[in-house]
Amino acid sequence: MSLASGPRTGHEAPLMTDPTRDAAFDLLTGVFDRHRPLEQALDALSGLDARDRAAGHRLAAAVLRRTGSLDAALEPFLKKAPPDPVRHILRIGAAGLLLLDTPAHAAVATAVALARSRRLVPFCPLVNAVLRRVAEAGVAALDGLDGPRLDTPPWLWRAWGADARAIAEAHLIEAPLDLSLMPGADAPAGGFTLPGGSQRYPAGTRVLGLEGFDGGGFWVQDAAAALPARLLNAQPGERVADLCAAPGGKTAQLAATGARVIAVEREAGRMARLRENLDRLRLTVETVVADAAEWHPPGPLDAVLLDAPCSATGTIRRHPDVAHLKRASDIGALAAGQDRLLEAACAILRPGGRLVYAVCSLQPEEGAQRIAAALARLRLRAAPFTLADVPGLSGALTPEGWIRTIPAMWPEHGGLDGFFIARATRV
Repeated sequence: MSLASGPRTGHEAPLMTDPTRDAAFDLLTGVFDRHRPLEQALDALSGLDARDRAAGHRLAAAVLRRTGSLDAALEPFLKKAPPDPVRHILRIGAAGLLLLDTPAHAAVATAVALARSRRLVPFCPLVNAVLRRVAEAGVAALDGLDGPRLDTPPWLWRAWGADARAIAEAHLIEAPLDLSLMPGADAPAGGFTLPGGSQRYPAGTRVLGLEGFDGGGFWVQDAAAALPARLLNAQPGERVADLCAAPGGKTAQLAATGARVIAVEREAGRMARLRENLDRLRLTVETVVADAAEWHPPGPLDAVLLDAPCSATGTIRRHPDVAHLKRASDIGALAAGQDRLLEAACAILRPGGRLVYAVCSLQPEEGAQRIAAALARLRLRAAPFTLADVPGLSGALTPEGWIRTIPAMWPEHGGLDGFFIARATRV
């Protein structure tokens, strides 16, 4: 593609800024430079309407998902590494050109305008020249690149072993929207039913625009994330705790069964969000702001769901910032915290009571190794799952009877998040 003339790069007149690019730049700065989760960075944006926020989020997520590939495509046109803010702008422009079908002139012009608005005027000619070259190369700039490998941190690639390429390839695809329905609620139009009952809608679907949201007919929850509460099989009247409960999707599942649910969450702000979600769904549960590792209920419980804090590497396709924020050195501390929570969960169960342990992590240290250690040292007996527990997901059942989902599963349906799930009973 050839651009006959580029945007002006001098001081003569300001170029029209684009709120989508402005938002994407702020989000990338939040993740890369301030090490803030993407959702927190998004919450910090003010003064943007919903459409611009959504578009900025989508653009930033595209950059985060394909950072390695975008950097490799830009590399031939850079004589030396630019400052971080300039690199963010180049990535935004390249993502528009190579991933999102943005017209060449618009992608280049808005990137130059962004550089000027961020007081990076000396770099405007560089941004203009490099992105013009990328535009001329077109999508061929990505040819020959090993995208899955480039876009995956090396420590994760090594940890995922034989599944690494399949997982990384699944991460290149924007995740669809999954919903869990309230009992008896009608599914909004435009989706389809997955094995297990979750409703799936195309990537980019706005949940607030779906009929039934205000009436509390459903909530957003990946199909894999819906499994732990379903597998706990809470019964009406049972005393059940949901530990580390926010934002409340699993709490809602448990409450909808008629069980007497206690939701425990350490952070008051996250608990407020859980209460808001349950209010919209018209569900009532007891809520406790406390550290689940130290909390004790009035009496022994029939069942406990522990979806423990973890590295969240199983959610990278949905939260691509995770790949840039987590480090291999984080796993040890997370595993120690999971051990403490498993011990606490065991202590509050009655004899014969059920425990489901889950993490949205693909790291073996947080999954199978944690439940194996718990079974060896705590008063717990393994309660393996069977194929009947996971309809349509036979490949997720491990030889030990645990469940391990990876994003490459269900390719015909659009994949799902990575989860590890185990079940045990109190001796």
